[in-house]
Amino acid sequence: MITTVDPTSDEHEPVGLLDPHIASFLTHLQTAGYAERTRRKKRPVAKAFARWMRRQRIALHDLTDAPIAAFVRRAPRKRNARVKFERAVLSLLLTYLRREAGRRGSSTLPEASPIDDLLLQYVNDLRHTRGLAENSVRVYVPFIRDFLRDQVVRSGGVSMETFDATTIRNVLLDHTRDRSSEYGRLLVTALRSCFRFLFVPGDLATDLSTSVPTVRRYRHATVPSFLTSADMDRVRAATDRSTRTGRRDDAILVLLARLGLRAGEIVALELDDIRWRSGERVIHGKGRVMEHVPLLADVGEALAPYLREDRRASASRRVFQRVVAPQGGLAGPAAVGHIVRRALAHAHVQRTGRGAAHLFRHGLATQMIRHGASLAEVGQVLRHRSQTTTAIYAHVSFEALRTVAGPWPVAGGDQ
Repeated sequence: MITTVDPTSDEHEPVGLLDPHIASFLTHLQTAGYAERTRRKKRPVAKAFARWMRRQRIALHDLTDAPIAAFVRRAPRKRNARVKFERAVLSLLLTYLRREAGRRGSSTLPEASPIDDLLLQYVNDLRHTRGLAENSVRVYVPFIRDFLRDQVVRSGGVSMETFDATTIRNVLLDHTRDRSSEYGRLLVTALRSCFRFLFVPGDLATDLSTSVPTVRRYRHATVPSFLTSADMDRVRAATDRSTRTGRRDDAILVLLARLGLRAGEIVALELDDIRWRSGERVIHGKGRVMEHVPLLADVGEALAPYLREDRRASASRRVFQRVVAPQGGLAGPAAVGHIVRRALAHAHVQRTGRGAAHLFRHGLATQMIRHGASLAEVGQVLRHRSQTTTAIYAHVSFEALRTVAGPWPVAGGDQ
């Protein structure tokens, strides 16, 4: 609930205006490594929000997600991209103000909004009760955050009593329009897990997880999209290794091509996972499984220049860092996909299918099959937990299929 100052009061301004904090927020952005051009884009949004709060007579201690939702939706015909940008800027501002208030021991701002509290409980449930891998948590949480923010926009707050099958239908219609089936599948999976989380302790009277529809996925017996050895060489050759970004991207591409790592495994790689003396590296795979794989010579040669010359000192132990603000490790698997798509575009290599980073993984498996490796060996290198997953690569071994094909029957031939 947004509280305002009584207009009949002697107070002409709400206590604790946002305006004086804008300058320190912009300074914080500069310290965090944001470029001047980026700060110039964010500055007018923050200042406009401060003016809007003053006109609406909203005090600083009432700043939560609700005023932000009202501000970004104040113009009904505003483009979705602009709404998303303003929301991101103001969420960054709110996070900064809360951190500063906590550092000073100030009570100017509420420590957390209802959305923050609910998300924190949800994340703890995913991690500690259900034991989900960190990559899964990073996939689910943004969907649920957007869902809760939509409820704030629609009803002015997050109320469990308003959650019903109609709510689910509206969310799916709004968020899956012009989206891939994979996006829809992930959205319904996240919603189902969230409603199950709310039902178990009694926050929801009805288990709405059963009301979330299923997005059908079909497994086609087709050859998976992959990069040939020549394509991989072209991609690496087109990467500019004279720059900090190029050396980081080259190291990522080598890990994808030579070890067949998943995008999430690259994001999770930490400095302590690289064992230079023993020549191995630790992989944090699916299902919280930790596996040791050899640190190949060419992989080490690609990693060493980046670690020696380009990786900045940071509190984060992640190997691969962002080159733009905010400083720290890569945001998630999608960041690796972006790096790969950019590299493919520079090399003029046409990408087919979804999952850019997985093209290297499929390429490694395809090369192994065509050089005589068994499916069991491919599954071991790619760390598959099911033989069914590895079986898709049987379709790429055309020469091997010829050896088991019988002769075409002809008249008078052998029976």
